[in-house]
Amino acid sequence: CGYTSRLALLVVALCLSLSPRVRALTGAEELAMADYPWQTTVQNGVETDVLYPGTAVDRLRSVLGNVLALGSLDGPWTEVRRQLLAAGGLKDDRSTSHAFNDDNHCDLTTMRSEESFKQNEDGSVAQISRRNQLGPHIQAASLPELGVGGSWSTCTNGAHITPPNDVAHVQFSSRIAFKLVWVPPKFEEFVLVDDEGRELKRGRPTGQVPHISARQSNFALVKGGKYAQAAEAIAAGGGGGDCKQAGGDGSTCAAA
Repeated sequence: CGYTSRLALLVVALCLSLSPRVRALTGAEELAMADYPWQTTVQNGVETDVLYPGTAVDRLRSVLGNVLALGSLDGPWTEVRRQLLAAGGLKDDRSTSHAFNDDNHCDLTTMRSEESFKQNEDGSVAQISRRNQLGPHIQAASLPELGVGGSWSTCTNGAHITPPNDVAHVQFSSRIAFKLVWVPPKFEEFVLVDDEGRELKRGRPTGQVPHISARQSNFALVKGGKYAQAAEAIAAGGGGGDCKQAGGDGSTCAAA
């Protein structure tokens, strides 16, 4: 009888896995199953992202784990922002004072050390200086305990395109660990999404949040692309899931 029950469960599981109507894994579910959910290879003894080889893979893995472990992001903005910086492997100092505080510097990327000194020399990233030298700042502000390489809050502009034509993906050839997107139409709530645009966390901070014009512009920068979809789903009243994902509390509501 026990054997028959187990066989029946296996058949049901197989049918569900083959059914086109079964929803895709949510961002938090997939990340909980795979700590680095993109294909990697080993080059010269270093684990390397196949599509974006400038990514500091171990460091990005650490950041994703930190983000999923965050508690509520509904408190004072100064504290919420401090939590985001720490989760991303950045110090809270003068050099990072712009991070998540305007419309554009809302990507947290992790890049290999040798990539951090690239500066968009060929102008591949539109509307970004050809002397966008961030290397010294990245070295000084990155927390070493998250792994080799560095972290930075890079510019979002160009992320509405597929594939993204932004600083992280083009200048540094690295994935983003997370992107902060403010949710329309009131822009009182934000959502953190991963490199595929899947929701990781959301928060409704209080206090001195960025100016409303910056929050509106932030969403406008991603509108039309994959990174806007989670915010749009929240605005439409969806994307909640059961809120019992890897993050542990109700603030993790990954979009289906």
